[in-house]
Amino acid sequence: MSASLLETVDVDAPVAVAWELWSDVARWPAFLSHVRLVERMDQRRFAWQLALPGADKNFVAELTEVIPQDRIAWHTVEGVHHAGVVTFHRLSDTTSRVTLQIEYDPQGFVEHLGALTNLDSTLANYDLGEFQKLAATVAAERAAG
Repeated sequence: MSASLLETVDVDAPVAVAWELWSDVARWPAFLSHVRLVERMDQRRFAWQLALPGADKNFVAELTEVIPQDRIAWHTVEGVHHAGVVTFHRLSDTTSRVTLQIEYDPQGFVEHLGALTNLDSTLANYDLGEFQKLAATVAAERAAG
C-alpha cells in the first residue's frame, strides 16, 4: 500500500529566504522534528537518519530535480521507498508559500496506522509550522539589517 501527503504553509519570508533555508540540509533537523541527521554524501545524494513514532529509519535519498527558488525533488535509492517534492511560490515581496508532497510505502503496523489516521499529515503540518517560524525569524533579522 502506497501512501501520500500534500501539505502547504504560507510564510512571512520572501521565496529567496524560504529556498535558502530548505536547500541547506544542515538546517533540516531544526525544523523537521523526525529528522535526526542529514549528511551530504556528494552533490546529489544524502544519508538520512529519522526517528519516527515506533521506528527509526535510515535511507539514502538522491536529488532528482533542483530549480533554484522553485522546487526540490528527490527519491530514495537505498532503504525505505520515499519520494517527494517541495515547491516555493511567491505571494508578495515578503511572503511565500511552501508546498510539500511526499509519496511513501508504510512498513509495519505503526507506519500503516500513521498513514490511515493521518498522523503523517499531522507531523508534516507541525514540521511546516516550525519551518514557518524559522523562515519568519530569519526574514525579520535580515530586514532589520
